[in-house]
Amino acid sequence: MFDDSVRDECGIAVAAYLGHEAGGLETADPVDAARLIPGMLLDIQNRGQLAAGISTFSPERRPLIRTHKELGAVSEVFKLADKVANKALMQRLAGTIAIGHTRYSTCGADDVSYAQPLERVHGKPFKWFSFCFNGNVANHQQLAGKLVSEMGYHLTRPDSDTELFMHYLAFQQRGQRKANWRKALGALCRVIDGAWSLALINAAGDLVVARDPVGIKPLCYGFRDGYLLAASESIALQNMGVRDIVDVAPGTALIVEQGRLRVERFVPERRPAHCFFEWVYFANVASTIESQSVYAARARLGVALAELESETVTPDHIVVPVPDTSKAAGDAFAYTLGLPSIEGLVRNRYVGRTFIETDDRAAKVRRKFVALRGILQGRKIFLVDDSIVRSTTLAYLIDYMREEGGAAEVHVRIACPPIMAPCFYGIDMSTIGELFAPRFTDKPTLQGELPAETRRAMADAIGADSLNYLPVDKVASAIGLPQRSLCMACVSRKYPTPMGRQLFRQAQANVEAGITGGRTTMIANHCG
Repeated sequence: MFDDSVRDECGIAVAAYLGHEAGGLETADPVDAARLIPGMLLDIQNRGQLAAGISTFSPERRPLIRTHKELGAVSEVFKLADKVANKALMQRLAGTIAIGHTRYSTCGADDVSYAQPLERVHGKPFKWFSFCFNGNVANHQQLAGKLVSEMGYHLTRPDSDTELFMHYLAFQQRGQRKANWRKALGALCRVIDGAWSLALINAAGDLVVARDPVGIKPLCYGFRDGYLLAASESIALQNMGVRDIVDVAPGTALIVEQGRLRVERFVPERRPAHCFFEWVYFANVASTIESQSVYAARARLGVALAELESETVTPDHIVVPVPDTSKAAGDAFAYTLGLPSIEGLVRNRYVGRTFIETDDRAAKVRRKFVALRGILQGRKIFLVDDSIVRSTTLAYLIDYMREEGGAAEVHVRIACPPIMAPCFYGIDMSTIGELFAPRFTDKPTLQGELPAETRRAMADAIGADSLNYLPVDKVASAIGLPQRSLCMACVSRKYPTPMGRQLFRQAQANVEAGITGGRTTMIANHCG
């Protein structure tokens, strides 16, 4: 996706030494947890490049919890290019439990104070904790208002979901006796509406790794050499040598107390609502989520898209996937039609994110991609992308392929249905007005293709010769899960939580009232 790319909020990683309970060996180092985190975060840095951090627990040092976090990529934050600096940092962070985080916020400041993990210091060890999470609190505004006006709290970062989460977690630990984690998480779910995966350590040596009640955000775990390892994506565990990887069930938590692990359900089982966009775009292509391979799902999306093709294929046609997340779908699309899939667009992987953040979209296209004229000139291109959100940058990319690449025709094929509604669960598309597809159609087409005249108008708007999307009813079978177990709210307008439905009604009201810009909230801006 290069259409003003949407951003997921973050990724989490966990390492906790459990010894023989986790298949530990006598040679395993019990204080090596911190050294495992940077590599795991590197594998899920597709989820966030703005900031990274780590918190560790060790009973052998005065600060029982120690936190390190900075703005920048994982390699920068953990000094991976400087062996001496990295070694010193890892020694300082040595401990038996570590949690890590990589952030790409949907909003909130690009400031280190928003980086995670977020530590809350307290004199009582069970009330002193650090935590990180991946997700979004949909009812942020209501909860923030309650904290301030009814409970007497002060929010130093009022737009931060993380600080909001911290206060509600701390509230569950009020009193002189440590709360039961299962009951605390259950109470939290009665208050918070949204999507989240959570990792928390406290200064008593507890670890909590939990997933929201409907499992919108992914989370998995496994064991290696005495360590419990958990992460937002399986690739982080696979590359650590974990072979038996288990998805954390929605509404359940891994809880470690006094070195013993248990898995507990903290809310009654509900119908799951896994974010389908993980398979379409967000997740690392090598990951597996809910036992479904991301690569295989994207390939099947490409096959399904090809089976709809009405364009007469000639020897002049080639398929060009938009790098990098569209490659699996593009290759499968090409194979199904008997066409070559060619890297006609080469991505410049050495241009940093900050360098390409510019309002000049034409310059952004040229800095990020090179159109290979020797490949594209005179050819009819099937340009395969994973989705269209806003369309503005895609239009520049098509123009660039014609002018610089010499493409004779550009036919855009999208391996995803039209994005018809905002996401309130952690993807930075919060208003209907910013979206491309609702400008051309009033409601989702839940079965079959969009009408031909609608697709023609869309293609004209972005300067393409033609445009087609994958229908909504083709997605679930390509992913390999029942449609009823997926959150597809952004394409179907059917939200899995009460606040999601309420916010969508507000988004529609904003459109009718001519309110544009900002984010859809009941009162004001939010997110973390």
